[in-house]
Parts: sequence; C-alpha cells; structure tokens
Amino acid sequence: MNTVAHFTAERIDGTALNLSDLQGRVLLVVNTASACGFTPQLAGLEALHQRYQDQGLTVLGFPCNQFGGQDPGSNAEIGAFCQKNYGVSFQMMAKVEVNGTQAHPLFVWLKEQAPGVLGSEAIKWNFTKFLVGKDGASVTRYASMDTPAKMAADIEQALAASA
Repeated sequence: MNTVAHFTAERIDGTALNLSDLQGRVLLVVNTASACGFTPQLAGLEALHQRYQDQGLTVLGFPCNQFGGQDPGSNAEIGAFCQKNYGVSFQMMAKVEVNGTQAHPLFVWLKEQAPGVLGSEAIKWNFTKFLVGKDGASVTRYASMDTPAKMAADIEQALAASA
C-alpha cells in the first residue's frame, strides 16, 4: 500500500470513513487523548482545521488509551469532551491502538512511512502527528511536543503542492 487511500477507519459515531474519499486533500492524523498534558493541543488542531479546511486540509483525531491510560472513556464520552472543552469540529475517529499487534493498520503504515527519532517506528506518546500530502503518500512526522501552530508553514506548503 503506497497511499492512505487504501485504508478505512471508523468515525467516533461508528460510521466508516474510506480514506480514498479524502484523495487530493492534505491530512493531519493525530493520536489524541482527553487527559494528557498535551490535550490543550486540541484547541490548536481546531484552529488549523478552521484556518485551512476550505483550502484542502482534513484533520483526523484518533483517540488512544495506550499511553498512561489517558483516554479511558467511551467514544461518545471522548467526542463530547472534545466538543465541550475545545470546540472540536474536525473529524474525531473511534478509539484505536497505535502500537503493538492491535495497532490500527493506518498507524502501522504511517509509522513505516515516517519513522521517529533514530529510525524508531513506535509512537512514544499522545499527540504524535502525521502530515500526509495531497498525493496520499508523502508523510511527515511530528512529536508530541510539536505544537499545531508550529506546523502551519508545512501545512501551507503541502496545500500549495500539486497532487
């Protein structure tokens, strides 16, 4: 599989999202958590969504409870928390695992495409971010501490690129 178009994921409401439906858009894929020191980044992700969605950016938040048990709630609880506390209107997905044998196939692929520090593929913590180009193949990885605002220039460059 050479692009994200080959993957399907479950939205937080239980419906399926074929990533092929997002072909030609720039994607920002993030493993989120509701009770993490980085949780306030949800506001920054929402700001990116509001600023760039009409130019072709799609933000996908994937709740994950693998790091410190920081997202133990149900999908409905997570969705309500994100909307109430951070005004999240970008697409939240169903809770997934991002590491290990039960890792969602999308995250397995993303980690292969953009390894972390020293070539490590494992995601180290919540709010690791992957920027996927319009071509669905080019992937840039950002660490948890990289704020959404820090990514704006890269997002603008990806939006300006031809697919």
